[in-house]
Amino acid sequence: MDANDTGKAADSLPRFAVVGHPNKGKSSVVATLAQNDSIAIAMEPGTTRDSHRYPMKVDDVTLYELIDTPGFQRPRKLLAWLQGHSLSASDRPDTVAAFVNQHSDDPRYHDECELLRPIVAGAGIIYVVDGSVPYNREHEAEMNILRWTGRPSLALINQIGSDDYSADWEAALGQYFQIVRRFDAVRAPFEKHLDLLRSFGELAPKWRETLDAALEYLQALKFGRDHQALEQIADALIDMLGHQETARLGEHQDARPLLPQLRQRWQAWQREREQRQRRAVEDIYLHRRLQREESDLTLPDESDLFSERTRQLWGISKGQLAAAGFGAGAVGGAGLDAVTFGHSLGTGALVGGLLGAAGSYFYSDKLNKVKVGPLSGGFREAVYGPLKDPQFAYVVLGRALVHWYQVSQRNHAGRDVLVVTDSDGHWLDVLSRGDRNALQKSLQALARRRFDPSKRQRLIEQLELAQQAFAQWQLEQF
Repeated sequence: MDANDTGKAADSLPRFAVVGHPNKGKSSVVATLAQNDSIAIAMEPGTTRDSHRYPMKVDDVTLYELIDTPGFQRPRKLLAWLQGHSLSASDRPDTVAAFVNQHSDDPRYHDECELLRPIVAGAGIIYVVDGSVPYNREHEAEMNILRWTGRPSLALINQIGSDDYSADWEAALGQYFQIVRRFDAVRAPFEKHLDLLRSFGELAPKWRETLDAALEYLQALKFGRDHQALEQIADALIDMLGHQETARLGEHQDARPLLPQLRQRWQAWQREREQRQRRAVEDIYLHRRLQREESDLTLPDESDLFSERTRQLWGISKGQLAAAGFGAGAVGGAGLDAVTFGHSLGTGALVGGLLGAAGSYFYSDKLNKVKVGPLSGGFREAVYGPLKDPQFAYVVLGRALVHWYQVSQRNHAGRDVLVVTDSDGHWLDVLSRGDRNALQKSLQALARRRFDPSKRQRLIEQLELAQQAFAQWQLEQF
C-alpha cells in the first residue's frame, strides 16, 4: 500500500471527538463506546487536559476511533475571536483552523486547541451535556463554535444526577445539532451503542459503509463473547461437579476424623474454581479492572444449600425439581450407595426409585460423607465428593448465569463495585420441559463422574438455551 492509499484508508476511518463542558461525562461516553475500562474517569472538573485516542478494535481491525478531549474553558472569548476574524459563513471552518494554528502555544487556550485540533483534522463531533442540570446559555458559545467547524455532529444528553431537564436540553440542542439522543453512558444497553453508529452513518455518508461493517463486527463480537462465556461456565461445571478430594488411610484407620479436613479442602477448591470462572468471563468482556462483591458459594455444611430459601434464591422450585426428575430418583442409588460405602447390595437403586424426586430432600445431608476405597499396598483411599445431589449443579449454574448476565450488560464506564445480585425467581420456567430434562441428564452425568468429554459441545448447546432463558427471564422482570 503506497502513501496515497494509506492516507485514503486513514481518512475513511471514522473518528469521533467527544467534546463538551468539563465534568459532563465525556470520558464515560468514550469508555463505553471504546469498550475500554482503563480510561480515567473522575468527578473533579478538568480531569482530562490533553486529547487521547482510543481505537475500538476487533481482531486487530480498527473499526472506529474515539478521542477524549478536554472541556471548553473560554468558549465566549474563543467565539469572539472567530467572529472578529471571519468575513463570511463560507470561511468559518478555515477560521477555526486558523485559531488552532495561532494559539497552539498559548496556555490560555490549551484546552480549546486540544479539543478542536482533531475536529479540524476531520473528526466527527459527539457533544455531551448533563441532562440532570438546568440548561443555561453559557453552552451556546460552545455549540456555536462546533457549528462553525462544519463537521458532522450529534449531541448526547448524559444523565448524571437524579434531576431531569432533558426536555429543555433537547429543545436547545435541536437548534444546533441534526441528531440529539439521550444516552446514559454508565447504563445504556448495547443496542444504544449501535444506534449511535447508525446515526453517524446518516450524517457522514463517506463513513456509512465503514460504520455498517463496524455494526456487523460488533454484533458478531457480542455473540462470540456470549459463546465464550458459555464455554467457561461449561468447563467450570465439569470441574466443580466432578471434583473429589482424597487422602490415604492405614488398613485399620478410621475415616471419619478425616471428614472435616477433606470437606474444607473440597469447599476451598470449589470456591477457587468458581472465582477463576468469574475472572475468565470478566476478561472476555474486557472488564479487567472490575471490582466485584459476591457472596461465597454456600456448601452443604453451611446451613442451607438444600433449604427452600436456597431453591428460591437460585430459581429452583420444588415443583420444578419433581417435574424434571431431580433428586434421589434422578441420582438413582448412587447417593445411598455412597453413604454406605458401596455395601448397600443394590438397595440404593430400589429406594431411589421409590422415593423419586422427593428423596432429594431426605438424602441431601447424607451425601456429605467420606467414601473409602479397597485396600491396596497397605493403604486405602478416602474420597470426599463429588456431591451427587443435582441441586448443587443448579446452585453453581444459577450463580454463574447471574454473574454472566450482569457482566455482559455492564458498560465500561462503570466504576462502581459490581454487586452480583441474587436471582429471586424461577428462570427455569422459561425452558421447555424437554430442555430442562436434557440439561438435567447432562448435569447428573457430571455429578456421577460419567461425563464423556466428547459431549462437551452438547452441554454447551444446552447451556446456551439456559443462557437465553435466563436473559429472557431477566427482561421480563422489568
